[in-house]
Amino acid sequence: MKNKNVIVIGGGPAGVESAYHLACQSIPVTLFEKENSIGGHIPKIYKLFPNFLDADLILDEMKQKSSHDNLTVKSGTEIVGLSDNGGNWQVETNSGEKYSADAVILASGFKTFDARYKEELGYGIYQGVITTTELEQMIRSGKVLTPNGKIPQRIAFVNCVGSRDEKAGNHYCSRVCCINAVKQSIGVKELHPETDVYCFYMDIRMAGQFYEELYRKSQEVHNVNYIRGRVSEAAETIDGRIQIKAEDTLSQLPMKMTVDLLVLMIGVEASEGTSRLGKSAGIIGEYGFAKSHGLHTSDNHTIKDGLFLAGCCKRPLTLPEAVADARAAALQVYNYLNGAL
Repeated sequence: MKNKNVIVIGGGPAGVESAYHLACQSIPVTLFEKENSIGGHIPKIYKLFPNFLDADLILDEMKQKSSHDNLTVKSGTEIVGLSDNGGNWQVETNSGEKYSADAVILASGFKTFDARYKEELGYGIYQGVITTTELEQMIRSGKVLTPNGKIPQRIAFVNCVGSRDEKAGNHYCSRVCCINAVKQSIGVKELHPETDVYCFYMDIRMAGQFYEELYRKSQEVHNVNYIRGRVSEAAETIDGRIQIKAEDTLSQLPMKMTVDLLVLMIGVEASEGTSRLGKSAGIIGEYGFAKSHGLHTSDNHTIKDGLFLAGCCKRPLTLPEAVADARAAALQVYNYLNGAL
């Protein structure tokens, strides 16, 4: 096995986890990350659901794992080409360098939906309209403030922005938006108990251990209000607040509401790297995600021998799911290199 080597593309949780477990089996691994440091989206997160664990603890663990003796990290290096080179795999970097390996794990992650494409919601037009990521940083700072520096009296969350949306072209559920809205609504109420919080939703999808309990806690302890309905339009008022138009689909009545902040729960899309490398390797799937060989029993495999998948390059996953999937990918690569597949 020491004569074998593996390349991992992507330095997020799935990439680091799969690379680390292969390195622990004395397999030389080279991990490529296009950003200047590993972590993926973890540095943008303050607390993790459902237990509000400090995300920096996960980042510290990732950094420790990436320092394994058998693991070489090449950060600030983007992979622009991926091809089968007569029995092994070759990658090409953005600087024109080429590397070969006996197996490759694609762990190129995801990107968040660009809310500017939903122009009716006003992101990028009105200062009082922000996204999940921006609110997370506010909560991290210990203060959620309006553009004029005041504590908001009323905040509205809008779920499914860029997910389950024909106009956006994404018919799938992003899996993390509902629970993020619940987590962040609790975070806002803990910082500013006097702020009224409303969540607009199509339906609340809380499929995970302790997720439903957190949803109930947000209502019973923190008095978060949930309104079943979609926001159709947002506009700025003369005093700089945001007026939204929606329909309460339970009462079947139209409604208007004026809020100090409108938070868009943006969904998950395939990253540009995933789509590009998926095309070059011949494993492109729906919505630009990489396509696995089989959803049920061959989900880490592709139709190409020696090319494996880990994490959200396949579809939206929660962090625990992505980490578990990465460990499974590492095992499949180990078996492949050992001739057991």
